[in-house]
Amino acid sequence: MTTGMLLALGLGYLLGSIPFGLLLTKMSGKGDIREIGSGNIGATNVLRTGSKGLAAATLLLDAAKGAAAVLIAIQYWPEAVNFAAAGALVGHLYPVWLKFRGGKGVATLLGILVPLLPIAALVYALIWAWLLFILRISSVAGMVAAVSAPLTAALVGRLDLMPMLFAFALLVMWKHIPNLARLKAGTEPRIGREG
Repeated sequence: MTTGMLLALGLGYLLGSIPFGLLLTKMSGKGDIREIGSGNIGATNVLRTGSKGLAAATLLLDAAKGAAAVLIAIQYWPEAVNFAAAGALVGHLYPVWLKFRGGKGVATLLGILVPLLPIAALVYALIWAWLLFILRISSVAGMVAAVSAPLTAALVGRLDLMPMLFAFALLVMWKHIPNLARLKAGTEPRIGREG
């Protein structure tokens, strides 16, 4: 592993590990997001505080940190872009500051895709938004969107990105195991409803 790869991985991890949902809710006086709803630090759980603005800000910032990691790597370590992307996603999922209990990676993965493979980001965002609108189940929208990334890469001939994006989709699915159990039991909450 080269120095550039290590730097890209480290920077990606540090950016990805910034817990914007937790920081925003604490700064706005909403308390510790980890003690609300699902306990997750992502935008869907931030929405459960009753603040759509904070949820939107969390979504945008979680996406932005993924995009920033990739963009910085493109500028300084172009041979290590994938390392920056991986670092950002793993940092969000397993931030050292929160005892490795992070978010589920849906927004951060979208952000990673924006500079990495814009067409995949567009497909991802459209699928995510459409399923959220139709089903109002955040976990389903996020998981299906994540799976769309390696499929889109394959369809547009970016086979070089497929293994990494497939691994990212698996990580997002892994973080959604509790949601899958609730979906099976019929107890998964819908956006706009308590539970």
